Amino acid sequence: MSQAEIGLTRAGSGAGPGAVRAPSPLWTFGLLRSELLTTFRRWRTLALLGVLAGVPVLVGVAVKIETRGGGQAGRGGGEGPAFIAQITNNGLFLVFTALAATLPFFLPMAIGVVAGDAIAGEANAGTLRYLLVAPAGRTRLLLTKYATAMAFCLVATLVVAVSALAVGALLFPLGELTTISGTRIGFGEGLGRALLIALVVAASLTGIAALGLFISTLTNSGIAAMATTVGLLITVQILDQIPQLHALQPYFFSHYWLSFADLMRDPVYWDGLVRNLGLQALYAAVFGSAAWARFTTKDISA
Repeated sequence: MSQAEIGLTRAGSGAGPGAVRAPSPLWTFGLLRSELLTTFRRWRTLALLGVLAGVPVLVGVAVKIETRGGGQAGRGGGEGPAFIAQITNNGLFLVFTALAATLPFFLPMAIGVVAGDAIAGEANAGTLRYLLVAPAGRTRLLLTKYATAMAFCLVATLVVAVSALAVGALLFPLGELTTISGTRIGFGEGLGRALLIALVVAASLTGIAALGLFISTLTNSGIAAMATTVGLLITVQILDQIPQLHALQPYFFSHYWLSFADLMRDPVYWDGLVRNLGLQALYAAVFGSAAWARFTTKDISA
């Protein structure tokens, strides 16, 4: 049993039957801190972050090898993620390319693993009932789990961005860059846009995080919850590529993920970005509410 669980047990045993005390804000912060430390200390989490950090390295090295003879990446075929043809001119474009390469699968898969294991993993390990000892409460615990998943969304995205920036600075020149619209902006402004893009990408993952959390409340098997979440991710990605489903595709959580590229236009196109963030908020509200409804009525036996 972890220190947090021992503390929860003591808190509950110190009060008589029916004497449930409302937890203080400091106690709530302590629960969140314990969840964050537990999540980011797991070898599985560290391995996921390591894989995400390795993607920009592979992309950067591949582009460097391809352009060693003076060629340009992506010339002639237009293959590869957005911005890949610009990496040789400015290493900052590796940040945009790495995020475009990891967003369709690697980043949401990592989020699905963490969110899918949030409740089901505790039930499978037999620690969920200890976490629900007074004064925890199911709603507070569920919010803490979702906040932890949101924190992982941000950290995972920043890991990709920082790794790409470091590799881009080592392998390619830095300086002024050309936007999609053809205008020139300074390196400082480009760096600011890269940070804003990373934040938008992290926000784009809140929908899949809420979906994974809901699935996690439906089963006591962490592996089943993770596999189901990742399976749904793959299914939605496939459906989003079928032309006959164009009427439904704007409602898929992944449909507007790559709209972050509009932040590299001058002026910025906000339509796709607003739709993306609005859709993620809708998914978070719907599946967050479903997770709460399920979890607060669930019979906890583990």
